[in-house]
Amino acid sequence: MFKVFRKEIEWGGRKLTLETGHIARQADGAVLVTYGETTVLCTAVGAKSPKPGIDFFPLTVNYQEKTFAAGKIPGGFFKREGRPTEKETLVSRLIDRPIRPLFADGFRNETQVVCTVLSHDLENDSDIPAMVGTSAALTLSGIPFLGPIGAARVGLIDGQYVLNPAMDQIAKSELDLVVAGTIDGVLMVESEAKELTEEVMLGAVTFGHKSFQPVIQAIIDLAEEAAKEPWELPPASYDAKAVQDRLRAAVGSDVEAAYTETVKQVRYGKLDAAKAKAIETLTAEGFEQAAVASEFKELEAQILRGSVLKTGLRIDGRDTRTVRPIVSEVGILPRAHGSALFTRGETQALVVATLGTSQDEQIIDALEGEYREHFMLHYNFPPYSVGEAGRMGSPGRREIGHGKLAWRAVHPLLPKKEDFPYTLRIVSEITESNGSSSMATVCGTSLALMDAGVPLPRPVAGIAMGLIKEDDGFAVLSDILGDEDHLGDMDFKVAGTEKGVTALQMDIKITSITEEIMKIALAQAKDGRLHILGEMAKALPDARESVNQNAPRITVINIPKEKIRDVIGSGGKVIREIVEQTGAKIDIEDDGTVKVAAVDSKAAQAAIDWIRGIVAEPELGVVYIGKVVKVVDFGAFVNFLGSRDGLVHISELSQQRVGKVADVVKQGDEVKVKVIGFDDRGKVKLSMKQVDQTTGEDLTKKAD
Repeated sequence: MFKVFRKEIEWGGRKLTLETGHIARQADGAVLVTYGETTVLCTAVGAKSPKPGIDFFPLTVNYQEKTFAAGKIPGGFFKREGRPTEKETLVSRLIDRPIRPLFADGFRNETQVVCTVLSHDLENDSDIPAMVGTSAALTLSGIPFLGPIGAARVGLIDGQYVLNPAMDQIAKSELDLVVAGTIDGVLMVESEAKELTEEVMLGAVTFGHKSFQPVIQAIIDLAEEAAKEPWELPPASYDAKAVQDRLRAAVGSDVEAAYTETVKQVRYGKLDAAKAKAIETLTAEGFEQAAVASEFKELEAQILRGSVLKTGLRIDGRDTRTVRPIVSEVGILPRAHGSALFTRGETQALVVATLGTSQDEQIIDALEGEYREHFMLHYNFPPYSVGEAGRMGSPGRREIGHGKLAWRAVHPLLPKKEDFPYTLRIVSEITESNGSSSMATVCGTSLALMDAGVPLPRPVAGIAMGLIKEDDGFAVLSDILGDEDHLGDMDFKVAGTEKGVTALQMDIKITSITEEIMKIALAQAKDGRLHILGEMAKALPDARESVNQNAPRITVINIPKEKIRDVIGSGGKVIREIVEQTGAKIDIEDDGTVKVAAVDSKAAQAAIDWIRGIVAEPELGVVYIGKVVKVVDFGAFVNFLGSRDGLVHISELSQQRVGKVADVVKQGDEVKVKVIGFDDRGKVKLSMKQVDQTTGEDLTKKAD
């Protein structure tokens, strides 16, 4: 019934298995990938005919994690998987980026890739198997995919590159880098690093590229046995050269004139006018509108790219290495804990930092288990930032991806939680955009955190690099504009400090680039990054010496473990009373660490004094302030040191003879008491008559 094909290789110290023909046989391509005991089902399906009237390739990638893969039941009321998690969105993008450039030119059939995690061994992450499985499924499907690709994760432990480090090894690694590409070169890089040099980063990319070559060969071997017949691409519906020639004659000079405009909105206005003129002119001559629109993009690319390679000058008049003018401002929002406005040319990010307590940490329910995140970075890209009116809603894949890139860039520089016990939230609002708003977010985040008083050892900056390559000629562009991103061959983002790289993201739109180009791009990016850091320092060179006055002050004290119960109280009664009475936030950890947070220092001190009073042991001969909690015939019980009760015997109430306890004290009275002893059960004996109730002075010492 089943005709199963399998390939197995040893890869990174574990077995990698590719299997097809057993599951999901109605998909165009389906591969079950197992690495260690992590298993992912990857399927690829393409529509049999193109969507009419579109001038782009409609590709969708959906990576999804099933909680049964780790033997768990989903949280929440419905107990089933809901909308994609952040990780699912990020891995979907990770898969999409290296495969998208490899589909045949002109292919317009809707294509969907679905990767489902079926088993997770909590040791081998499922993202690399999903990328490998996607490559294999597309290669087997017959869909015109010019792969296969391979992918690998690279770590750096004790100065040595490690292929596909286990999840527990990542915590010890100075590098977490994912690289994907073909036999010939690299297509995609995503990484977080602890201030590593450009040479180390390039070495990691090269190591990863060499390491996944056996995977590519295994996919080729599987395809030789199990691949379906390749699809025949339908003939082009129009003569591209004829449309190009007519376009250039009709509006070529208009497009060239538009690209001499340095202001984005003016340039776009002229390009829109040229496009409208082209569509009107050429459709009247019998050309299809979709063909005109598609080839107009190609005309734009030819003019922009040709001009840069020929003159070395760009749309806004810069050479290939110059960074646009930068203005850095901090402290612009009076009530925010930290704020920055970072403007680079026509790209601007308003970044705000908020400091919270451990109660504000994000709880993440992942396949690997629940954990808490104390650093959050949320990136928003409203339509007004590009002068458009558009739908506002929950963050899309692009916003999540850009936010995570900025998170990776800043994360290695954050102080340890033990040294700075705050939860940090960054919000980046992109208020203007014309190229690399994610790198503007990195710069703004660094400034906002330092403005809030977060002790970053060094500021972090980021820059986006581009590439224009025609045959043997190429130009690497620093600080690319939006047009240079859309019409260029590479988007290469590098973030870091003066000491080294903290994040690197690269997407290639051509089949691959050489190590030489990457080396040039990294060196040029370093120069640009150092320049940007210098401009940022004009606003704020280092972190402020203390946290912002509007942020909570967190004081950490330690109490004996056996006293935790006393501070919390039955059902949380005591700690709730402390919070309600003082207004402070209190977190108690299992090891006895207590964090008291309050904007008002008096409130924090009141809570600290209260807690210390609860955990303190009464000392013989010491005077305390207490409250009468119960009156009985033989004396009064007084509460002191927060939760400690002691008895003032009737004979110790007053210097005079007392006939009735109620004649001296009543419930609720505040009194001063002295510890005069302990009974054989540890109960505290107190005296009021030995203490001056007005001054609190010990009368026995006065008599001496």
